[in-house]
Amino acid sequence: MAQDSPFIVDADWLEKRLGEPGLTIIDASWYLPAQKRDARAEYEAAHIPGARFLDQDAVSDPDSKLPHTLASPQYFAQYVGSMGVSADDTIIVYDGPGLFSAPRAWWMFRVMGVFQVYILNGGFERWKAEGRPVTAEPTKIAPGVFHADFDAGRVVSLDEMRKIVGNGDSQIADARSAGRFAGTDPEPRAGVRSGHMPGARNVPITALGENGELLSKDRLRKVIEDAGIDLSKPVVTSCGSGITAAAITLALETLGHTDNRLYDGSWTEWGGLSDTPVVTGNK
Repeated sequence: MAQDSPFIVDADWLEKRLGEPGLTIIDASWYLPAQKRDARAEYEAAHIPGARFLDQDAVSDPDSKLPHTLASPQYFAQYVGSMGVSADDTIIVYDGPGLFSAPRAWWMFRVMGVFQVYILNGGFERWKAEGRPVTAEPTKIAPGVFHADFDAGRVVSLDEMRKIVGNGDSQIADARSAGRFAGTDPEPRAGVRSGHMPGARNVPITALGENGELLSKDRLRKVIEDAGIDLSKPVVTSCGSGITAAAITLALETLGHTDNRLYDGSWTEWGGLSDTPVVTGNK
């Protein structure tokens, strides 16, 4: 598959640069509870040499009752600084399947002011399948100082989301599965209603890639436009808990669409409230 995203690097590129100063590799794998996979244990068993593990749960706001809430710049900086990550590094993030949780880490670093951050094409599963180097050796880390330059304008709060749903100022792109979006499949979290926000469009994360790779620009454009998203207008991305929404962000940015923001509370917040409007069906 032709890869023409400026935010993706391929395995050949990365393998040639393993061990280079200023190159930081991050395993950002995370899995849904139903998948019954332990991302940290898998990392400890095998990872790309030199990779650090980014715990998507631990790097979240410790004071939030919601899962995966973006941490404050201070907390994020402290966390990734303890991993030995600098804002001046070239950062390569990957996950197991290639296009699931890695975009969330990519998005977080960008929101915190890092733009030399990229996603590994095909993920770790392809890396292993191609016989590239892996190790179980713990990565030696020298804690450092990470300077965050937070762009709050890229994050949508609940209050803002209520206004957007009410006035339609921005389009809403939901990365959840078609069944969850339509309300025909139950939500994985207890107490969360099924359905979607009025006016939202469904852009399932599974439609954005194949075999761990982001689709080509032409195919991405078709998927997004077929979902009813106008690429000339603002977009807010959403999903279940803020993880996979970032894959839509990645797709939009790849297409040159920069007027996009991410609703961090996503469906866990919206569907968990009793006073937010919820609709079912495909529209």
